[in-house]
Amino acid sequence: MRREDPVHRSAQGIWYLTRHADVERALGDLRLSNDRDRMTRAYEALGGDLKEFSRLTDRLGRVMSNTDPPDHARLRKLANRAFTARRVEALRDGVQRIVDRLVDEAVDAGSSMDLIEAVASPLPMSVVCELFGIPDEDRPRVKGWFRRFGRLSEDIDTSEKAITEYEDYLAGLVRQRRRAPGNDLISALVATQAQDDRLTDSELLSTCFVLITAGDETTTHVISNGMLALLRHPDQLARLRADPGLIRGAVDELIRYDTVTQAIVRVVAEDLEIGGRTLREGELVYLVLGATNRDPECFEDPDRLDLTRPGHRQLSFGHGPHFCLGAPLARLQAEIALGTLVRRLPGLRLAEGAEPEWRDNPLQRRLTALPLSY
Repeated sequence: MRREDPVHRSAQGIWYLTRHADVERALGDLRLSNDRDRMTRAYEALGGDLKEFSRLTDRLGRVMSNTDPPDHARLRKLANRAFTARRVEALRDGVQRIVDRLVDEAVDAGSSMDLIEAVASPLPMSVVCELFGIPDEDRPRVKGWFRRFGRLSEDIDTSEKAITEYEDYLAGLVRQRRRAPGNDLISALVATQAQDDRLTDSELLSTCFVLITAGDETTTHVISNGMLALLRHPDQLARLRADPGLIRGAVDELIRYDTVTQAIVRVVAEDLEIGGRTLREGELVYLVLGATNRDPECFEDPDRLDLTRPGHRQLSFGHGPHFCLGAPLARLQAEIALGTLVRRLPGLRLAEGAEPEWRDNPLQRRLTALPLSY
């Protein structure tokens, strides 16, 4: 599609963009909207029954991830004040301690593990709980809610019940931090709200919800997809073992090579032209990141994994006003997790007879498990 019809309109009337240049431009173009209400109308115009899904998006309110400027800029400013690069970098030693503990527990349990269950899934959960000051005793409940969110397409009632319980829990934490602020992100967000009386309690709660929830699954699969790619390319794994300092650049290459979020969706808010085609107001547009990250016009020999690839322009975390706020934290966790596993487990390999299986989801490239031996 990228080679023969890079701005493709399907029989359903949905546009698919697959060239790096087009997708990068589209991500920065405000005529392509991320607004929740526009999106719902666009899907309904195609005949989709989104009543149940809309019920959930209404519950979450208008948050950064489903609004356009000026609301998006106002809400993102709230998060930016609290979610600073300095605060993320200050987590480095803590993330390293968590990874070391998880690897220790896996090694103590035997000579094999499922990487997702042992490290890749518990790591982002532990980090986000530390960042937001969620007490140790509450973390199993929070993880249970996260798992139930993931069943949205299977059981919407279960997902809605989990959202209700989780919202009530977060509201309680916000009330606590107003009474007794701490050195955590919820306290920082509460303080920021006090400086900006345009931010409602609902917006504050929704911002907490999105920031805590958003990076969990994505970070898990950045780590697991990255490890699988390394194990399938022993020459690159050997380079990383010989030069551990490559890990920072290597993470961007691993994210490009096996993109977790294969596509993101926008809706046309105002007619525009891309690649000689006219996209009309109200039409849906799929920006296919999995294709753009392998575009030979942007990446030389794109199907080759090269941990020293220069000048990375991968779009896995988006681009423009909706660039992923949690990208630095996801990179930090992947860097430490993968670097530690490679350094501490020199015999790391796919378990005998294991054939990695992928979840059945065309928009997300996620493993069900990654059995490893060492």
